[in-house]
Parts: sequence; structure tokens; C-alpha cells
Amino acid sequence: MTDKPTLDDWAALAAKEVKGRDLAWETPEGITVKPLYTAEDVADIDPGLPGFAPFTRGVRASMYAGRPWTIRQYAGFSTAEESNAFYRRNLAAGQKGLSVAFDLATHRGYDSDHPRVTGDVGKAGVAIDTVEDMKILFDGIPLGEMSVSMTMNGAVIPILAFFIVAGEEQGVPRERLDGTIQNDILKEFMVRNTYIYPPGPSMRIISDIIAYTSANMPKFNSISISGYHMQEAGATQLQELAFTIADGREYVKAAMAAGLDIDAFAGRLSFFFAIGMNFFMEVAKLRAARTLWHRVMTGLEAKDERSKMLRTHCQTSGVSLTEQDPYNNVIRTTIEAMAAMLGGTQSLHTNALDEAIALPTDFSARIARNTQIVLAEETGMTNVVDPLGGSYYVEALTRELVDKAWEIIERVEAEGGMAQAVARGWPKAMIEEASAARAARVDRGEAVIVGVNKYRAAEESELEILDVDNHKVRAGQIARIERVKAERDEHACLAALKALTDGAKDDGNLLALAVDCARARATLGEISLAMEAAFGRYETSPTPVKGVYGGAYGDDARWTGLVAGVGAIERRMGRKPRMLVAKMGQDGHDRGANLVSSAFGDLGFEVVAGPLFQTPEEAARLAIETDVDIVGASSLAAGHKTLIPELIGHLREAGRSDIKVIAGGVIPAQDYQGLRDAGVQGIFGPGTNLVDAAGAVLRLLGHNMPPEEEAAE
Repeated sequence: MTDKPTLDDWAALAAKEVKGRDLAWETPEGITVKPLYTAEDVADIDPGLPGFAPFTRGVRASMYAGRPWTIRQYAGFSTAEESNAFYRRNLAAGQKGLSVAFDLATHRGYDSDHPRVTGDVGKAGVAIDTVEDMKILFDGIPLGEMSVSMTMNGAVIPILAFFIVAGEEQGVPRERLDGTIQNDILKEFMVRNTYIYPPGPSMRIISDIIAYTSANMPKFNSISISGYHMQEAGATQLQELAFTIADGREYVKAAMAAGLDIDAFAGRLSFFFAIGMNFFMEVAKLRAARTLWHRVMTGLEAKDERSKMLRTHCQTSGVSLTEQDPYNNVIRTTIEAMAAMLGGTQSLHTNALDEAIALPTDFSARIARNTQIVLAEETGMTNVVDPLGGSYYVEALTRELVDKAWEIIERVEAEGGMAQAVARGWPKAMIEEASAARAARVDRGEAVIVGVNKYRAAEESELEILDVDNHKVRAGQIARIERVKAERDEHACLAALKALTDGAKDDGNLLALAVDCARARATLGEISLAMEAAFGRYETSPTPVKGVYGGAYGDDARWTGLVAGVGAIERRMGRKPRMLVAKMGQDGHDRGANLVSSAFGDLGFEVVAGPLFQTPEEAARLAIETDVDIVGASSLAAGHKTLIPELIGHLREAGRSDIKVIAGGVIPAQDYQGLRDAGVQGIFGPGTNLVDAAGAVLRLLGHNMPPEEEAAE
């Protein structure tokens, strides 16, 4: 009989196989992952049992063996009619719950006829201006039988009011309405930026919604505390985990401060996490989240065990999807969906293969939805509760995440809570640094993206994409707004709106008052404006991080050549080359814009980081006032076909055609020629290497790089 091999024996054999190379992996979270885990790594870990505290292994004892997760599809298509048709097709094909995506004008509290949203209406979601829109959205869909999730934060009061009234007029009382409203404003101030009001009033809105739904809507989840948009903005899984749990604690404390009993509302709180490509880290993250939430709620003296259960929706990553070699996205989404289910999610949305460049078509949405159905019904993975429980690696990684996240959560608490941390800006800065570091690793090829920076296809596949006619949608919405206003009792509507403003200045429940406004047929913009009269509208400007790109490329000859090129332009012009990074329209996602600002700033450009939510006219005025040489227009939400040509037109009218305009972001190849015809001089789509982009910009500014740098490109 041979002796049982020891760890030393394994280490010696492994070192021999890889010629002594260290196999340990340092993750972006700062966790050193060993190449081998054994029973020694988990000797003091007891993850418990599913359905029992601290719920590490799942919030229900039977989990998917009893009932699979809810299959959702997050979607909104231009108009309520188009979206309703899409929902009904999906429900017939096996989808179990609805998840509504609103357009950006709606998110920001503007009616479709507002001059600031000409390029946003019907883009990236459905336009909802009135109760009539909401009724059409759910026409033929019985709200008393269907769980509806709505991703809404800024205009959460009018949207939820419209939903309640649409239910009433469908014959469904509010106590029977089932679903979730996101209602998570803190993460908007950190990463997504679809806020309307300052932080203080925004927190009051959340408390009022929790109070109203707790009293009147026992089946409805009053908040979905979201980490999803943090990871999409570049946060590591550790940052997403820690800040999301800290946000949750802040909301619970705010509701308690408003006089609510913790056990009266905590059971209706839910969470929302992103699921990216680091498979085991995502599995461990969901298990760690449940453990941490139980700890937080115990510390806040919740008595009911249901109050301590973290229930979560998950969505596969959008930022991991690529325009290049797009059918790889089906594989990515499948891997991410598996991580979500093995981590124990309660519901799941899978992104479609074409969402790196556009809203999904019916064809791509069907593949995305069927990914979940195949996992649920063909693989057998639903037959065992927490099948990765007991894995040496998964249990050790779960504990590592719990410990590291708790350190961040305690820092937040020591500094006065998450609202104070957000006001100081350090969580946002931490996320932006992680985002820039990740982008630099991808650009350098240190983080592999198959089909983008490695194994690039010789010829790119062209996808059929969904194209929304923004002008047609807006005209239709304006006609409906005018019709609703013509038919309503104007005196009753104005009285309800005044009562809402007065209640905002005093202590009236904002949702209850907004329901009265919705019944009187006030529009979304009017309800938002009535609260803005009391609260004001919050504005902010990006502050890009510095030194991350330069630090990552410090030893790179190509980067050094680009820095020298910037220096040559500076000597020729007598000043640094100047770029305005412009975010036009109501798209608050600023990850791409911040990465561009960071990279070009590190190269030596003088970067003017434009404020969010500019109109094309305002962006042109800022470009002229700051005397920039080039404007980089960042687009994510499909407004580029309207907004960028308008920007160029304003520059020409002002006699400044010399200011060059380039475009970057989520721009499908089919739109390139139209933008070029409008005067765009450079287009950089999803997955663009920022060092390549910098070289192209230097050439636009008249710098001829040495031959070796040209060859490198």
C-alpha cells in the first residue's frame, strides 16, 4: 500500500509540471486564489442548511428542487403598444414574470414633449407619460395574477402611482398587486445617475414608498437594492457586494427613523445583483450576500427570520457582451446564468447576444429566454439544493468575500452611513478606479476577451438589430399627452398637483398624493415637477480618476510614444490639446465617458469633462467657451443618431466647424455611415482599445506618428 500523498507532495509535483511558476491568482478584489483547496481551508466553516439562518445555502429549504427560479425578461420597446405585444409573446413562450425597462426621458421625470429629451424618447425602453400609457402597457395581462418588476428610481413616485391606478382601473385592488419597484436611489448617485432630486428628498421618497406599500400592498416589494449597476460601471464583485449591503442597511435605518417597525416591512425588501464572467466569484458573492444581510438585520434587531432573508433577482452582465464576434455572447450569458442559479437567485434575466449594440430582437430575446429554460428543464441542476455547497473552494471564497466586504461595510458605518459616504464621493471614486484598472488590463491583453483582444475573427458577423424611430415614437407620445390633457378635469388635476407640492414641503405621504394626481390624469412630468418645486433638481459633473491608465502603461513603449505625440502637439499649439467629453441626452451611464477622460488625461490632454444630461446646443456652447480642439460624444442609449448631428449643426452655425467631433460607445456599425455623413470624423464602437483610439485622435489633430507606432496599430 502506498502512503497517501501530502500537500507537500502535490506542491512538488505541480511545481515540476509548470517549471516552478507560481499558480496563485490575485483577483481584482485583492483575493489571492490558490490553485488547490482542501479540507484544511474549510475546517472551521459551517455554512448551515438551506432555509435556516444565516441562509448562506439558500433562503428556502427546498430551493429549486421545490420550485425553479422565476424566469424574467427585462424589456421595454419604444411605445406601450410595442412593449405590450412583446410581453404577451414572451409570456406565451414560457416567461413567468414581467420586468419593465423605461426610456430615459421617463427615468428622469420628463414628459416626451419636453425639449430636453428629443433624442431619448422610446430609446432604451418604453416611454410612459400618463396612466393611459401604463394601461396600454399591461393590456390583456391580468395584474392580479402577474408579478411585475419595474426598474425605476428617479421618477419612481409617478410610475408607481400610474401602476396602482392602472391596476384599479383593470379591477385589481392595490392589495393584490404583486411585484417589485427598484426604488434604489443611492446607487444612482454612485454610478447610474438617473436621479432627479437631491439625496435628502430622495431618501424621503424611499421611506414614503416603503410606508405606503407596507400599509396597502402586502404582496409588493417596495425596494430592490441594486448592485447590478455598480458592477456594470466597473466595480469589482467585492465592491458591488459591500456597497449593496451597506445601501440596504441605510434604507432600513431610514424607514425605521420614519417610525416604521423593521419587521413590518423588511420581509418585502429585495436585492438585485449583476452576474459577470468570474464564475465562482459570482456564486460565492450571492452566498456571501445572504450571510451578510442576516448579520446586518440581526444587528438592527429584526426579530422575524423572514426579515433577515436576502432574496434577490439577478441579471447577466451587459458589459461583458461584445460587439465583436457577437455569438460568443450566447456562451457568456449561459455561463453567467449558471452562476446565478448555482448561487441561489430567486429570479433571473438573461441578456441577449445583440445587447452590446442595440435592444434585443425577438430572435435574440428567444435565445436568451431559452437559455434559462434549458438550464431549468434539461440539465438536472435544479434537483439538488446548493449543489456547490461544501466545495472547498466555494466555501473558502464565500468566507473571504464576507470578511472583506464586512470591512468596507464597517468603514461606511463608522463614517455615518452610506448616504454620507455617497455625499463624500469615495465609493464612486473607488468604483471608477476599479473600472479604469480593468479597462487598462483589457487594452493591454492581460484580461482576455475572446474575439476582442484575442482570437479575433477575420471577418465580423453583421447582426440584424432593432432600430427605433425616435421621431415617430415621440410624435405619437406627444399626441397622446395632448389628448389626455384635453379630456381631463383641469381644475381637479391642478388641485391634486398643488396638494402634492404642499405635501412635499410638509410631511404628506408623497406616493399617496401622487396616486390622487394619477387618478386626475396628471402626467409623469407634471407630477415630477410638482415635487421639484419643493425639492429642486440635483445636478452634478463627472470627476474622472487620474493616474490609473498611466500607471498601467508606464513601461509600454507605445504609450510612451503617444505621450510624446501629445507633447509635440502641445509645443506646436503652445498649449495642451483640449478635448471635451460630452454626455448628451438623459443617459446617465458615464463609465465610458469617464474611462476616455481618464485615459486621455493621463496621456497629457487637457480634458473638459462635460456635465451630464446636456442638450446638443449646451454641449456646443461649452465646446466653444472652453476652446476645445475636439469633442468626444459618448453614447450608450441610442440617442446618437439625433443628438450628435445636432451638436455638429450647432458648431457649424457658430462658425466653429474647425472643432472636430468623434463618437464613441454603443453605436452599431449600421449607423456609422449616417454619422460620417453628418460630419463625425471618428467612430469608436464597443470594445475599442483606448490606446488605439488615442492614436487615431492624434492623427486627427495632425500628428504623424513614427512608423514603428503606426505598425503597432
